[in-house]
Amino acid sequence: MKKLSLRSLCHLAILVALEVVLNRFLSIQTPFLKIGLSFVPVVMGGMLYGPLGGAIVGGLGDMIGALLFPFGPYHPGFSVCGALMGAAYGWFMYIGSARYDNREHMRLWPNVIVPVALACFVAGLLLNTLWVSQLYGSRTYWGWFIYRVPDEIGMAVVKTVLCPVLAPLARQLYKLSVVKNAE
Repeated sequence: MKKLSLRSLCHLAILVALEVVLNRFLSIQTPFLKIGLSFVPVVMGGMLYGPLGGAIVGGLGDMIGALLFPFGPYHPGFSVCGALMGAAYGWFMYIGSARYDNREHMRLWPNVIVPVALACFVAGLLLNTLWVSQLYGSRTYWGWFIYRVPDEIGMAVVKTVLCPVLAPLARQLYKLSVVKNAE
């Protein structure tokens, strides 16, 4: 991402709003599992605008959603983790980077598996579990860790399957965005 134009800001704002709606209203939450597609706008932000775009969508989407529609107390660590997840997706999946080869399908390694592992297991499991254990001290860190493992494994599988499906859509949007910005 070389510069942040007004068009790019509008696209990122739409992705942030979509992330808030998908996370707060269209996700299924059970006591043991949270199933949702709120990662899709974050991944698209990373694919289209790189690490900065992914971080903006992930961080702002989490912060705005938590402040406007809270599930519990707000902790800024969750927003930092959201920004780190978006940056990881942008770092490995950014279509405009020299590392990205313009094949029809995205390679699973390292373009998909590495950012999904970083997002789910480093940011989602290790760091978010730390924030949860700070907010709700009724269990130890390791108690929350074991409690959250099935959720993160399930979402890692879903993300690994859906990220290559999103790549052709992101590629078409990127081509449209590059053509429109060049005019």
